[in-house]
Amino acid sequence: MPTHILTPGVLSPDGETIAALNGDTISLPLAIPGETVEVEVHADRRGVKTGVVTRVVHPSPHRTEPPCPHFGECGGCQWQHISYTHQLEMKRHILKRQLEEVGGLDSPRVAPAIPSPSELGYRNHARFSVNRQGRLGFTRTGTRRHLAIDRCLLMHERINAVLAELQGKGKGLRQVAVRCGADNDSLLVQPRLDIPGVNVESGQPAYTESLFGYPFRVSSPSFFQVNAPQAERMTAELRDHLSPTGDELLIDAYGGVGTFAVLLSPYYREIVSLEESPSAIEDALVNCGPFSNVTVIKGKTEDVLLEIDARPDAVILDPPRTGCHPKVLDALASVAPRKIAYVSCAPNTLARDLAVLTSRSYSLIEAVPIDMFPQTHHVESISILERT
Repeated sequence: MPTHILTPGVLSPDGETIAALNGDTISLPLAIPGETVEVEVHADRRGVKTGVVTRVVHPSPHRTEPPCPHFGECGGCQWQHISYTHQLEMKRHILKRQLEEVGGLDSPRVAPAIPSPSELGYRNHARFSVNRQGRLGFTRTGTRRHLAIDRCLLMHERINAVLAELQGKGKGLRQVAVRCGADNDSLLVQPRLDIPGVNVESGQPAYTESLFGYPFRVSSPSFFQVNAPQAERMTAELRDHLSPTGDELLIDAYGGVGTFAVLLSPYYREIVSLEESPSAIEDALVNCGPFSNVTVIKGKTEDVLLEIDARPDAVILDPPRTGCHPKVLDALASVAPRKIAYVSCAPNTLARDLAVLTSRSYSLIEAVPIDMFPQTHHVESISILERT
């Protein structure tokens, strides 16, 4: 197959390096913008063209040796070949560009990305697939084929210990989920395992994670941030940017298991947490129970936001990757909080929603990338808006 010498110049919204060839846009995984690479170009059945790097002709000064032997064939990481400081710069660039191009914002203020205290070993949650031989692993890049691994460098060591105990013994299983408390002994392994000779407790309905010394019950189906220290930093950023006076009402929309509601409860007169997931609601009722100024309401944010009698001083939005339902953005225009903090893991849907909010009497004060996912292209951020 013929090769081409290309110098990619930009990043796609999903963090892949992009180059041009004969009028076509070529996606170049494992390349870095600004370096020169030799590539083979492949087209899938839909005609989408991807370049496979066969040689790095002139490497970027930010290129580094990936620490994981599976990097490149495992689909879990995309950026281990890039120095961590440059990963942070790239994530800030992706966020800023999406706010400009999708959100239509003119020179938005985007802070430098807040680095993770740990570049490896930060994840408290893994979901392993299991092949017919009982080997645990992940999915090979660009395929549906299984890749067995004995250790994942992104995982907490207690997760890797469970992986080592189960490796090669999972015949008959399809998936194994492992979650652990970053700073405690709590462990969740699902499903319940009945494997002779395996010394792993399993089938737990929930585990406990701790942030700032507050315990959180997290059931197996419930969402929780995978990087606990960065979840603490995010909460501190929310507190500092919202600047609560102690006599305000905060609505925590898409409140999950009550994380922000609990951690911010000392700073607000009242907090109302909205959540629709049955498991997260059950967890939130337990986690928020000791706090008399926190109320948990079950329902879709778009359905219950307008039912709250009092006008909130501030609203936290933490929607899924798909962003906010249009009715939520309409409701915010009606309840008119002074400040909105939008927590996002998807810059494109964040930008789409900010375009709506900034057209309705809100100004973006600052967007702050917070690196929850080192070695990957995923961009987490908080955006602070004020009513004008």
